[in-house]
Amino acid sequence: MSDLSQRIAGLSPEKLQLLAQRLHKKKENVFFQSQIVRQSRESNLFPLSFAQQRLWFIDQLQPGNSAYNISQSMRLVGWLNVAALEQSFNEVVRRHEVLRTTFTIVDGQPFQVIASSLSFKLVVIDLQELFQEQRETDVLRLASEEAQQPFDLTKGPLLRVTILQLAAAEYALLLTMHHIVADGWAIGVLIHEIATLYQAFSHGKASPLSEVSIQYADFAVWQRQCLQGERLETQLAYWQRQLGGKLPVLELSDRPRCSRRASLRDAPRSLTPFSGAREALVLPKTLSEKLKALNQRQGITLFMILLAAFQTLLCWYTDREDIVVGTDIANRNQAETKELIGFFVNQLVLRTDLSGNPTFVELLERVREMTLEAYAHQDLPFDKLVDVLNPKRELNRTPLFQVKIVLENTQTPSLQLPGLTITSLKVENKTVQFDLLLELNETEQGLFGVWEYNTDLFDRDSIVRLSNNYATLLNKIATHPETKLSELKIILNELDNKHNFAKEEAYQKTIQQKLINVKRRTSK
Repeated sequence: MSDLSQRIAGLSPEKLQLLAQRLHKKKENVFFQSQIVRQSRESNLFPLSFAQQRLWFIDQLQPGNSAYNISQSMRLVGWLNVAALEQSFNEVVRRHEVLRTTFTIVDGQPFQVIASSLSFKLVVIDLQELFQEQRETDVLRLASEEAQQPFDLTKGPLLRVTILQLAAAEYALLLTMHHIVADGWAIGVLIHEIATLYQAFSHGKASPLSEVSIQYADFAVWQRQCLQGERLETQLAYWQRQLGGKLPVLELSDRPRCSRRASLRDAPRSLTPFSGAREALVLPKTLSEKLKALNQRQGITLFMILLAAFQTLLCWYTDREDIVVGTDIANRNQAETKELIGFFVNQLVLRTDLSGNPTFVELLERVREMTLEAYAHQDLPFDKLVDVLNPKRELNRTPLFQVKIVLENTQTPSLQLPGLTITSLKVENKTVQFDLLLELNETEQGLFGVWEYNTDLFDRDSIVRLSNNYATLLNKIATHPETKLSELKIILNELDNKHNFAKEEAYQKTIQQKLINVKRRTSK
């Protein structure tokens, strides 16, 4: 591999995306190069960003939907200064206008309304008098209820924080935000600022944080201004070439999809929440290291390997060679957006041709080229793309793709407050937004993932098998990347046959045991 390829392989996904944009700078007018400027605040009405507009439309169609709540629950042991914590949240709300924002309709169009000030109150619930067993039950119940409690987008704040006092030095903190004002990156910004402010306020000091240079509303105005003319046409031309014609639909479910088509002509072509569940995936550090060694040899990123393996798996399951999946992109390419709380994340559609029985290394080349091109055109809002491509409107199927893979390269920081030990409190979320989502996190211990799946379509046993098949593929690829796709499919077929045999054997044993039990009862 050349020195240039080695340097490219060492880049983070964010730097790789930036490189892709720069490579296209001479070829085309790169989207969104102008600086975001602060708008006049003479009026407190501002347009919605394209991402916000999608969620606003969904809320209009399905009011009171909690599928777009972002929740974090944690247990705190130690002495908590509740007044300092409330002061910290009030300061964050003051700093970030989006946390003082609600949504209204003017002349038939939605607008952001920014309150000039907002007094934020922590809700404190005392559970100290309960017996421990009842207390623990109530903590999980209240955390689940809080996570599912919908927001009214016309009333603020779209942020809630509840403190459950369990003992003199033990608490649970329940934090919930609506996705329309925050994303995963924003949660990291919020946690960092709360930790910094609490440290200062609990010691009677002033805020050490510098003021943010712009606000989310400024980004929304800038995005609308940039998305027009030649810039828009250049971005659209790429995606229309990439996704033009009839897109393949991945059908890999256990059961037929229930029909829930939109009855309104202008119903939003957007995400619809489904009943769901989650299943863990753990890939050991030894495998992660082998995959990293492969991406360094090939001059690609870890995400590209994981994506290519994922699409290979979907190819085997569906017997299709044209595979379309989605992924997330942070969409914070301007330096000033990295310090903001807000909803920036964009979705990319990744389409790969797996025909011709390539080796996995050859497939990686296809995936690398396609992914770099997608990164170079990442700024076109997904919802604008959906509007232009105008796919069939179905409320039981997400537009353009139904399966998604995400690799989280930046870990959301854990909340750290002086004098407190803080651990995560796991609360079951029973809604999902896609047929299937694989979310992976890279850690020092290896790769950890979660499969989110639509329980109307999949049984848990099928997801467990899917997960095992994916791990088997990655292990084979890590050691034998020159393997052809046909050979990888043979390996998966053998695994499937073994699973079916074991399942049939277990079934027969169950039947035999039932017969024995019946004979015993009748002989008495």
